[in-house]
Amino acid sequence: MKYKKIKGTNDLFGEDVWYWRFVENTFREVCESFGMEEIRTPIFEQTELFIRSVGEESDIVQKEMYTFQDKAGRSITLRPEGTAPVVRAFLENSLVNRGFQQRYYYIGQMFRYEKPQSGRLRQFHQVGFEIIGSESPKADFEMILAVDIFLKRLGLRKYSIHLNSIGCPECRKQYREVLKEYYKQYLDELCEDCKRRYERNVLRLLDCKEDQKFALNAPKSVDYLCDNCKKHYEKLKEYLNTFEIEYVEDHTLVRGLDYYTRTVFEVRHEGLGAQNSIAGGGRYDGLFSELGGSSIPALGFAAGIERLVLALKSEGIEVPVENVHYLYVATIGERAFKEGVSLAIDLRKKGFRVDMDIMERKLSGQLKHANRMGARYVIIIGDEELEKGIVILRDLETGDQVEVDRQFAVEYISERVLE
Repeated sequence: MKYKKIKGTNDLFGEDVWYWRFVENTFREVCESFGMEEIRTPIFEQTELFIRSVGEESDIVQKEMYTFQDKAGRSITLRPEGTAPVVRAFLENSLVNRGFQQRYYYIGQMFRYEKPQSGRLRQFHQVGFEIIGSESPKADFEMILAVDIFLKRLGLRKYSIHLNSIGCPECRKQYREVLKEYYKQYLDELCEDCKRRYERNVLRLLDCKEDQKFALNAPKSVDYLCDNCKKHYEKLKEYLNTFEIEYVEDHTLVRGLDYYTRTVFEVRHEGLGAQNSIAGGGRYDGLFSELGGSSIPALGFAAGIERLVLALKSEGIEVPVENVHYLYVATIGERAFKEGVSLAIDLRKKGFRVDMDIMERKLSGQLKHANRMGARYVIIIGDEELEKGIVILRDLETGDQVEVDRQFAVEYISERVLE
């Protein structure tokens, strides 16, 4: 084989496509039930957008972005995450004029140069949404509520929601100093990345997988929250408790992007091993002003479709396969083919999935192909059927067949198939 897919990418077909469609369709249904509107942004943006939003010291910017120069010499980056493009689109298109609150959801490809492994690809896909305009803990609660409903609607059960508050920029100043003092004693033992982060973004040390043993005993951000941040966090937990949404307080959770403030959360699935995070997000009240807009509170979340599919399979969840009403029109001869096309068009207008032979197969070959493709019913038309003004409807599951008047074929087949 001369050409192969690029490392860290996947081809999707067969059963996997049905899993993806199930995830995407379920996500759309849940988002729209919460009054959200779909937004679609380009898959590449100015590189500076991600440096300013995600953070220059983040792993994404330092190691993982697909960045290149276009023919005009501009630095372009394939989007590694979905929030910054949504914020850019909001500002550029003056969506603030619509008033608040606003809610947008998206589905699309993201790109990060990482070591490919199960649940982690270089081209991956996310579903996500953003809630813009509210600083109330009610918005944080509704975000987590929507995520929980989405995962339950998928049928998932073996997951846990991890929750933390990392405070606002003001109360985080003190916490940073306390954290630096704590990690100072372990500097020689830290990985190279954490030694660099120690000076520039010490919170990221809590997020490091290699140095997790130090994070477990580190000072907790919730112990250094200002009064407003503390009230916000306590109110959020009150709402979650009232509506019996289970969560785990995780004081090492900071998330990997610099724009987060106050609430951060992550959903982990017990069936996925090391790459067990299937969703995550939080509040980013300073991102709009950081990108040149006015100060607008906002929050959001994203989930990886690849990992959601792995989670569904790990729990043995079967998804709907929409071939129940799959019909196959088998024809013998040129006149019968034309009549078959006419019937197929009428059935397709009714919403049925209808296939026909275009390989010049004999009838036996057409029947084998129909069975192989998963058709439940075959409609057979030949010269004899044309002379009698009928078609034959054969049930491939039972082997039963019946002659149907061509004039009433569409109505009869529709009723029979939908029984």
